[in-house]
Amino acid sequence: MKVTKIETLVVPMQMDKPIGSALGQLTGFGCILVTVHTDEGISGENLIFTLNNRRTKVLVQMVEDLTDVIVGFDAGHIAAFWARAWTSINFLGHQGVSVVGISAIDGALWDALGKARNMPIYRMLGGAKSRIPAYHSGGLWLDRSIEALVDEALGFKQAGWKAMKMRLGLADPREDIARVRAVRDAIGPDIRLMADANQGKTESEAIRLGRMLEEFNLTWFEEPLPAWDLAGLARVAQALDTPIASGETEYTRYGFRRMLELRSADILMPDLQRVGGVSEFVRVAHMAESHDVPVSSHLFPETSLQVLGGLSNSIFLEYMPWFSPLYNESLEFENGDAIVPERPGWGFTFNRERAQNRAR
Repeated sequence: MKVTKIETLVVPMQMDKPIGSALGQLTGFGCILVTVHTDEGISGENLIFTLNNRRTKVLVQMVEDLTDVIVGFDAGHIAAFWARAWTSINFLGHQGVSVVGISAIDGALWDALGKARNMPIYRMLGGAKSRIPAYHSGGLWLDRSIEALVDEALGFKQAGWKAMKMRLGLADPREDIARVRAVRDAIGPDIRLMADANQGKTESEAIRLGRMLEEFNLTWFEEPLPAWDLAGLARVAQALDTPIASGETEYTRYGFRRMLELRSADILMPDLQRVGGVSEFVRVAHMAESHDVPVSSHLFPETSLQVLGGLSNSIFLEYMPWFSPLYNESLEFENGDAIVPERPGWGFTFNRERAQNRAR
């Protein structure tokens, strides 16, 4: 089964209303649907994206410029593709846009291989879990009033969610604490609650805020510092009892190896787009397991679910429904868990008609 063509389709998506976080206002996305075609008529799909549809053309160009290391090669030799691509991007560097390009093709190859073997990806990875605890990450934003936060949190609880995440990052930490207190009081002690500062704090601010948060029994305090400050993050993790989660902005096994060496986080959160695709996500997770460190996912619930299902140290799926309208199939939940589909490959396929209509 040889690759004959790589196809990309840009699908702009607008949010119903803007949302706010410490990283700024978010109004929409530039989604790129990537399809790998083979000479056996089997195709593999994957999705990457940009925030607010900015620099989307750059990612498209990166994917298309990697065709020379995959077209004409065996689609099932994914590790060989990864090695060729890694060498090919050496001059540009092994972080950023070049790695996103590798991730896009890597994921599509895994999808194609799963379809060829009539197996879901999680089973090809060894099969560890058929269901993954999930948390709702599609609300409780920084621009919400306390009343709106409480209403939204109660709505998630009534819908059956056992875990949810809110955002922090206001200038006065007492305001953040008031918001967390209101949500915790509303949902009670048995619902898991995570808090994400979206890289908005300094080291001293993060430690001060983290100590103030201890009473709320958070499942984790996420990304309190800028992604590049791994040493500072390690000091924050050491100072707090609440677990620190981070890694969504980290690239490849080498970035995560440094995080593990410094003990920068108690929970690693690889992002399928940035880490290097399925292949590198698995390498990172196995490396973390050797340090007794668990992994969660970042965004991409339809595709991350298969990867987490193949890992014994996976603990949570982030449910962010931003891109779900692009798929034919829907995620299935039961008692707070996401059910890993037994369909081949990702188990989710693009709704081409809907995507084409959005692309016009």
